[in-house]
Amino acid sequence: MDRAQKEKLVDELGQIFESSGVVVVAHYEGMTVAEMQDLRARMREAGGSVRVAKNKLAKIALEGKPCESIADFLTGMTVLSYSEDPVAAAKVVQNYAKDNDKLVILGGAMGENALDVAGVKAVSEMPSREELIASIVGAIGAPASNIAGAVGAPASNIASILSTIEEKAA
Repeated sequence: MDRAQKEKLVDELGQIFESSGVVVVAHYEGMTVAEMQDLRARMREAGGSVRVAKNKLAKIALEGKPCESIADFLTGMTVLSYSEDPVAAAKVVQNYAKDNDKLVILGGAMGENALDVAGVKAVSEMPSREELIASIVGAIGAPASNIAGAVGAPASNIASILSTIEEKAA
């Protein structure tokens, strides 16, 4: 890799570190190509990405970025998983690490907040953006359906009383 390619890679990594909601660092020593492709596919489905980069270049890209604290985790064979959604990448990596012992989570960062292994696990257990939106929409919609039911109830009660009176009269 020549100097221009390295500078381009550092710029790309810098943009990733600035724009990501969460970055998770893990060791992937011993993983096969098929396993890594499976991790990438799962991450892509969740709206995130996986990147393997030289630790030295990643440390250079981290300088002055909000998640600079993850530089300590960049030793050995590391893989960076990231997503704009602050939960997606952590969920995918945590679930994948349960199934594959070769992927060992080291830590990560959520903005300026450094995460240890327990922190990554805690973030992975949080509801995703889509789940939160669905619960908010449900909470907003519930009172409206209750009001509609309350408004319609007297009319149905009157109709049933009238039909009962009509049956008795007949």
